[in-house]
Amino acid sequence: MNDPRLLREEPERARKGMRDRSGGSSAQLEEFFALDEDYRTLLKETEDLRAKRNASSERVGKAKREGDAALAERLMGETGSLKEEARRKEERLAPLSEKMRDRLLGLPNLPHPTVPVGKTEADNVEKRKGGPPVRPPGFKPLDHQTVGEKLGILDPAAAAKLSGSRFSLLRGAGAKLERAIISFMLDLHTTRHGYAEVWPPYLVRPEILEGTGQLPKFREDMYATKPSGPDAKEAGELFLISTAEVPLTNLVRDSILDEAKLPLRLTAYTPCFRQEAGSYGKDTRGLIRVHQFDKVELVWIAKPEDSMAALETLTGHAEAVLSALEIPHRVVELCTADLGFASCKTYDLEVWMPSEGRYREISSCSNCWDFQARRMNARFRRGPKAPPEFVHTLNGSGVAAGRTLAAILENFQREDGSVAIPKALRPYFGADSLGLSQPR
Repeated sequence: MNDPRLLREEPERARKGMRDRSGGSSAQLEEFFALDEDYRTLLKETEDLRAKRNASSERVGKAKREGDAALAERLMGETGSLKEEARRKEERLAPLSEKMRDRLLGLPNLPHPTVPVGKTEADNVEKRKGGPPVRPPGFKPLDHQTVGEKLGILDPAAAAKLSGSRFSLLRGAGAKLERAIISFMLDLHTTRHGYAEVWPPYLVRPEILEGTGQLPKFREDMYATKPSGPDAKEAGELFLISTAEVPLTNLVRDSILDEAKLPLRLTAYTPCFRQEAGSYGKDTRGLIRVHQFDKVELVWIAKPEDSMAALETLTGHAEAVLSALEIPHRVVELCTADLGFASCKTYDLEVWMPSEGRYREISSCSNCWDFQARRMNARFRRGPKAPPEFVHTLNGSGVAAGRTLAAILENFQREDGSVAIPKALRPYFGADSLGLSQPR
């Protein structure tokens, strides 16, 4: 969540930040300001009553010591009235505080001052292009689903039979290629980029999703479970993770870290589950927008003064995957209107898809500043006697495996229907191509 003191002390900056994002949270911000003013007024009234009560109690003691029983009795009545009035006001503070927290949880992160202001994704800024230059293939390229179906490695009909629409099923060499991509990415990030690998749970408690910002805002996009059996009451509701960012970032929840341990670099492969609510009619073919997909995630826990440099490094680590696989790509800085809920600054990595003649997102790398840390109460200490400070959290896809597979099928397809395997993947895959005549 945003720093309430910052919102209070710089209201115009906060208003501009919300307007620049899209304006949709402006009303909620104004509700917070109104509640905050009521809370502070009530708090001052309560504190004033406490002070009067304490002063009256001291006067009672003095009257008793001086033997003035009548005065002592009158003052005791006054003290009791002050105590009761203070109690009534105190009872109103807790609900106000809860309402303020609800408004804060619903507000997106304020954009960093360096983020370009824009109204739509058309205002995003291309920073650079990477990989080999985009070249026409010399024949009409097929989309990745058609390529995969012709090779017998992608079976959307079987996926639909098992689970319904927007699920994928890979067979034979397709399944092996997905596994090779995941193994390649994990090895790259752990051996060359210095990440510690984690194998986290895929089901988490609601407060864990609240910590990274998925709840309460995006509840309709999550898959919730209701445990049954003897331990159901104690277990409560659990959610399938939408990204490994959720469990990885929450590893520092309710912690005070030693400064010497920062930055933490964590990576994990997990399946990810998203309902994609409100996106019907978009990308219904292939591996681009599905309810279950594989992804390797990168997470940093950093000191505040280091987080912007860390974002550049993290983005470079994700981009290194695409460069090693020789996939044409570009890095785009998102404008204010296109930022994710928890992000203050984001770079998207996009891969070239020949069948569409355009770039498609494959990774988002974001600096969440102290937004998630405040929700998780994740802090660090600069020294034994130093006060705790909130850490900064960063995350990025390093990268989405299914979309990488799709990009390989499209960019490495040949006119005869076969697909070359990028050189970096061949030791993992065990062959240099996918061919129509090969076993599938």
